[in-house]
Parts: sequence; C-alpha cells; structure tokens
Amino acid sequence: MRSVTEHVQHVLALVEPLPVVALDLVDADGAVLAEDLHATVAVPPFDSAAMDGYAVRLADLAADGAPVTLQVTGDVAAGSGSGAGIGPGQAVRIMTGAPLPPGADAVIPVEHTSTGRFVAGAAREEGSVTLARRLRPHIRAAGEDVRRGDLLARSGSEVMAAAVGALAASGTVHVSVRRRPRVAVISTGSELVPVGGALGPGQITDSNGPMLAAAARAAGADVVRLGPVSDDPEELRAALDAARGGGADLIVTAGGVSAGAADVVREVLAASGPAANGVTDADVANVAMSPGKPQALARWGGVPWLALPGNPVGAYASFELFARPAIDQLRGLGGAAEGLPSQGRNAERALLPLRYPLGLAYRSLRAATGWSSPAGRLQALPVRWVDGGVEPAGSHHSLSALAAADGLALVPPDVEKVRAGDVVRVLMLR
Repeated sequence: MRSVTEHVQHVLALVEPLPVVALDLVDADGAVLAEDLHATVAVPPFDSAAMDGYAVRLADLAADGAPVTLQVTGDVAAGSGSGAGIGPGQAVRIMTGAPLPPGADAVIPVEHTSTGRFVAGAAREEGSVTLARRLRPHIRAAGEDVRRGDLLARSGSEVMAAAVGALAASGTVHVSVRRRPRVAVISTGSELVPVGGALGPGQITDSNGPMLAAAARAAGADVVRLGPVSDDPEELRAALDAARGGGADLIVTAGGVSAGAADVVREVLAASGPAANGVTDADVANVAMSPGKPQALARWGGVPWLALPGNPVGAYASFELFARPAIDQLRGLGGAAEGLPSQGRNAERALLPLRYPLGLAYRSLRAATGWSSPAGRLQALPVRWVDGGVEPAGSHHSLSALAAADGLALVPPDVEKVRAGDVVRVLMLR
C-alpha cells in the first residue's frame, strides 16, 4: 500500500498556486499574500502621549520627585496639531494619542497631579498644576511600534484580522493575493438522498456532501455542491462536466472508489478510449490508513480531481490529510512541507507535512485509555478530551463519534496497541 506521505506528494503534484489578483486591504481577510508587505509609514508617525495628562519638560521637575507647580499654557487633543510648544516652567494638557508639543519630553498622568482628572467638555481653566516626576515618561515615540520599511507580512502568509489592523496603520491600501480557490464537492451513491428529502426503501441522507463542503469552506475555498449523484457513470460524468464548466479549481468526490461492482468512480476512472471522456492522469491507490484506504486521483478536463472514500470518518480524515493540503497549495500558503519522520511509540514529532493556518493544529497528548490500531496503517481515530488526556469518542466508522470528537488521533503504522499514558499525535478539530 502507498504511505500517507507518498499520497500527499501525489496530491500536491496535481495542483499549483492560483493566479495573483489585487484586492483592497479591507477585502483581503482570509486571502494569502503573493508579496512581502513593508510599512510605508512609521507607527506611531509622531511622538505622542501614552496617557491623558500634562506634557512637561523633565528639566522643570525635581530630581528627587518632590512636587513642583507649573503654568498651564494650553491643550492638545488627539487629532490636532502639536501646538506652539512649551518653555521653562510650563505644562500643556494633553490627551492620549495627541502629538507631543515641541520642547516636552514627558507626560505626567492626570491622576497623579493636583488636578486629579479632566472634566468632559470644555478644558478646565486652571492656571497651574502641581505634579512630580514619574518613573516612566508615558510617551509613545515615533516608530516605536513599526518603522518605515519594516517587514510586516511575508508572501505565502494568510491575511488575518490582527494583521489587517497592523497593515492599515502602516499605510497599506492594496495587496496582491492568490485568488480564492473554487472547489466542487460531489457525493456519489444511488442510496443517497439530499438533505431534507424523503427516504425511500434502502435510502439514507447524504451526509458526506454537506460535511466536505463545510470542511472546504473552513479551509478557505469557495464551494459548489453538486449531487448527490447515483451510481450511473453518465450521471457522474455530467456532474464532473458541470464542475469543470463552473470554473472549479479542484473537484472532490466522496464514495464509489472501492472495488465493488457498483463503485461508479472506479468505473469512470477505468474507462478507456472515447468512454474516458475527460479523464487523464488517473491514479487509483490503496493508502495505508484506516479508515480511508481506497483513494484515487485524476484530472477531469484538466481540473484536479480527488476521489475520497464514502466512509464518513474516512472521508473526513482523507479531506484533512489530502484535500486540505491541495487547497493550501492552490491558495499559495507557504511553509507547508516539514517532512514525515518515522514514528515510534511515544514519538512527539509531527506526523504529516501539513500546516493548518485556520486553527487546525497537531498536539502531542497522552492517551487516557488504551485501544488497538491496525498493523501497517495510520489510524485516524476520533477522540475526545477527558481528565488526563484523550480517549476514543466512539466507533472509528461512525458519524456520531466524529461529531463528538475534539480531534483525530493519528496513530503511526508501526503501532498496533496504544496504551494509557502513551503520547499520541492529535489533529485538533476544535
């Protein structure tokens, strides 16, 4: 069987980063940068007050901290100019964020002065204020946070909300990013009925389609759902044509990839001559994982196609291990490959060469109880938090276990028995 790492490499060989587009910064959250971004202005752009208080000259304050009385000559509000400046024996009322008047080199917080506080509305008309030297000058120096030319974000990184604030403050208006990928999700099986549809004899509601569509959206893609389609090759081909015609950058199907007589994906992939229609680069493989062994790759009319198994837990695990890296690469995310070292019991190294920028992450956690794992296959087991570690959330084939899980424990192929206290690598789902 093909290893998980080998299959990831085959998947990534199918896709490449999408073209670059220009966006306004305010519309770029969640996009992936295609360029390094540097500050065009300093932050803050001028020396400013870090507190409401009085701007003073340190030379006018007693070195021993004894109170002194200074003449109040004016006010400086945030958003105004810095004023005329101050001379010996003078102080200026100043608000947080306001530019420091020329000559001032410290701000004494108002709560540490004879004034005590500022009254809302018109400035108080006191002619003097008594204050003392403080330990800190309470000034934000120009460029203290960011200097002009500083590197703020690297190409290949995702534009997150906090980064938007820093980039906006430093003068960024437009950004070059990779176009958001469009993913078509198709579930297969004559037994499937769309969500909300009436069930006939032998029928079940399609769960893989909505689940994988939600996973693709969470991975940063725009999603088009097609199907479910029956085990009719022509119906599947029509859905694949619709995905290609709709501008899909990636097609993800669920089901029909095993070796059964009615496995429609296998039938379409195995077609040759005129019947092959749009299929190229077909690659059907058994991957050393459980659940999720049957996998396939191809192109349909040039569009990369990942065929995942129909087992719900296997489909979800396959999405995280294979489809998400493909979406990451389409988006242009950097830093994806870290290698896959050999794994042994209690190993705490990363299991997979993947990066999860949207909150998904691997953690090394202790098993609170023991369980068995299939020999020679990476096990993807839904687990939940309990005191002291994680335990199986239920059957590794059941949707209820997946829904109750806090993560997927990824047990290496050379481990057949996880014992209580062993370290396991967990792909966190929440």
